[in-house]
Amino acid sequence: MDDADWIDKFIRHLDFERRLSPQTSKNYRHDLESLLAFREYSGVDSWGGMDSEHFRAFSASCYRKGLSARSIQRRLSACRTFFRYLIREKHVNKNPVTGVTAPKGKKRLPGNLDADRMARLLDISGNGPLVDRDRAILELLYSSGLRLSELTDLNCGDVDMSDATVRVTGKGNKDRIVPVGRRALQAIRQWDLSRVQLAAADEKALFVSSRGTRISTRSVQARVTYWARRQGIDTKVYPHLFRHSFATHLLESSHDLRAVQELLGHANIATTQVYTHLDFQHLAQIYDQTHPRARKKI
Repeated sequence: MDDADWIDKFIRHLDFERRLSPQTSKNYRHDLESLLAFREYSGVDSWGGMDSEHFRAFSASCYRKGLSARSIQRRLSACRTFFRYLIREKHVNKNPVTGVTAPKGKKRLPGNLDADRMARLLDISGNGPLVDRDRAILELLYSSGLRLSELTDLNCGDVDMSDATVRVTGKGNKDRIVPVGRRALQAIRQWDLSRVQLAAADEKALFVSSRGTRISTRSVQARVTYWARRQGIDTKVYPHLFRHSFATHLLESSHDLRAVQELLGHANIATTQVYTHLDFQHLAQIYDQTHPRARKKI
């Protein structure tokens, strides 16, 4: 089998065995094709001929080309996963990417809206199917911390109104059940009444476009931007900001990192720990504003 064919075989494994999204598979392919080009340039004639020094050199070459630390980390992670697959298929006998790290970049904290601005954003006035739909979308994004794709993938039966929960399918095709708040439930009930005016007869999607079919992620992004401007929010607002705000506000109130991890559907708690930095920023701000000796000139 040609070495490029191993990349094709690996991508099919991601698509059909791991059921990853097309965009994720596309990213894997791009990263591995970059690795193959580097390997051929370095004169290594097979995947099994690569060692950890090759991957350190690969990381350095990516850095010289201007890739961010985050992008290099993603590339090395793709390579690590690829070599685990090659080991499984008995094509190589070791994973040379293990232990190779990317250069550290600045940690970028996710943005969020404070509770007052979020309340203003969600205080949508007006009537009609599209307004009812948008109100339900915004309330559910904030109430349950859903990813954008999780929201657009929802079907009508996924929200349990009596139990006040929603079943979502997250990354890696993993299901989780998340609570739905009172305001979101009210908005979804109203949307259920209006949905019949828009949805096609056989459409299963909970949220539909004006054409009656499942709403797209791009449409949700556009509607979020529209309502942020309409409600006078002075910062950039996008669907994932609701998820960041959901996590930050929960952590500020509960300080239960594990619970927030479960609600967000993070496989690794390290992913959730970024919100502890946001929480500390809030505490530091309160300290600076209130402590008699904070930031005082001597």
